[in-house]
Amino acid sequence: MFRNAMPRYEILSQESLAVLDSGWRRLVSEIGVEFCSERALDLFRAAGQKVEDQNVRFDPDFVLEQVAKAPREFDVQARNPARSVHIGGDDMVFGGVYGPPFVREGEVRRDATMEDFRNFTRLAQSFDGLDSAGGVICEPNDAPLDSRHLDMTYALQTLTDKIYMGNVVSGVNARDTLAMTEILFGAGRGREAGRAAIEATPATISLINCNSPLRWDDRMLDAQFEYSAANQPVVLTPFLLMGAMSPVSIPATLAQQLAEALTGIALSQLIRPGAPVIFGSFLSNIDMQSGSPQFGTPESAMGLLCTGQIARHYGLPVRSGGGFTSSQMPDAQAAYEALMTMLPTFLAGINWVMHTAGWLDGGLVACYEKFVIDMQIHEMLQHAFTPIEFTEESLAFGAHEEVGHGGHFLGAEHTMERFRTCFYRPFLSSSDNYDRWMRGGAKDAAARAGDIWRARLDAYEQPPMDDAVREELEAYVIRRRAELGD
Repeated sequence: MFRNAMPRYEILSQESLAVLDSGWRRLVSEIGVEFCSERALDLFRAAGQKVEDQNVRFDPDFVLEQVAKAPREFDVQARNPARSVHIGGDDMVFGGVYGPPFVREGEVRRDATMEDFRNFTRLAQSFDGLDSAGGVICEPNDAPLDSRHLDMTYALQTLTDKIYMGNVVSGVNARDTLAMTEILFGAGRGREAGRAAIEATPATISLINCNSPLRWDDRMLDAQFEYSAANQPVVLTPFLLMGAMSPVSIPATLAQQLAEALTGIALSQLIRPGAPVIFGSFLSNIDMQSGSPQFGTPESAMGLLCTGQIARHYGLPVRSGGGFTSSQMPDAQAAYEALMTMLPTFLAGINWVMHTAGWLDGGLVACYEKFVIDMQIHEMLQHAFTPIEFTEESLAFGAHEEVGHGGHFLGAEHTMERFRTCFYRPFLSSSDNYDRWMRGGAKDAAARAGDIWRARLDAYEQPPMDDAVREELEAYVIRRRAELGD
């Protein structure tokens, strides 16, 4: 977990915020938001909102009353207490890539497998800069569809000791995630004790995506009901690609994002007042020539900066950003587009960052080499956003006395005492001279990244776990797999 003490980069004036406030209010009250869940509709109807079929027209002030019930900050516990995190305020929490059906390993692009899922989980454990491996790191196509969520959750629980994300494909999958989390945090005392432990301090975060524009679908809502009822944080995230799922202007997209996220947050508070939530944002644009999604664009960076400021305005922790790229390879485009979203992620002070490492090809691919490249970008930004300490000692007046006019500081006592740690040393970059670089194989950044991820997996050590808890988790997975018919 990284504490970002730098000032926030805020670009919206009070007049701009007022325009956005008017915009989302009109959307929710005049056009409305669809909720494809009778349970959700019943809650809104009972709360006095206008429900016609599946469309809900909201009183904006009611929405804000509900949003105000959500905590501004909260903790999420990991099975290793040293890995627990705080969501909100100045804290930034980073998770790995989420969702790709394909994997790239060197020159090969292929379907993702369960072993890939485990490998990315191991890599996330090996990098201290990541607080979570994520959730659906990649979609293991060699595992049965109905039960693969069991194996994925088990891998996250056993191969890392960090926080993890819950499965949201259905209410059934959410209940299985909660049951396994109860086992993990029951510590041999039973699921009832585990349930009490995770309701007191949440232990998993789940992504609930809006089917933009202005529709929350039944599967996501079923999962939201399970997690919010159990007091587990949900990330209410509009999925906005400008020109496709929202209008082409940034202000219109931000107003729609507010309408969708705030109404989703209001539902969580009706399910369980005070349930933790995160204001989610996934915002970019399409290529108006091809219709393909684009990532790492100036528009997405501007939207990200605005989103951070908007979430603070409403007193909510925020999710956005990551190492996005449209590139098909871990090349220069992949790196500069990833930086175009990771830099504003830090400038905006985003609290929960998904897709920190490994995203490639518009999110279709989880890439081993890109994972390492992204972790290098992430680590360098953490150093860049660490405040400088200004002290009498750091002014090094004695070094000037020692060196004098026209000398050099290479052998100065001040330098000799600090040369091992005075500057950040990147683990991926090469600063060799040309001849030495040629003798080392003339490897570019992607090739060096390949060497690093393989070495990380070779050196990986699984974090210890109580045998009784592991056996109970295994038994649950086996039983549920049989019940699901796989």
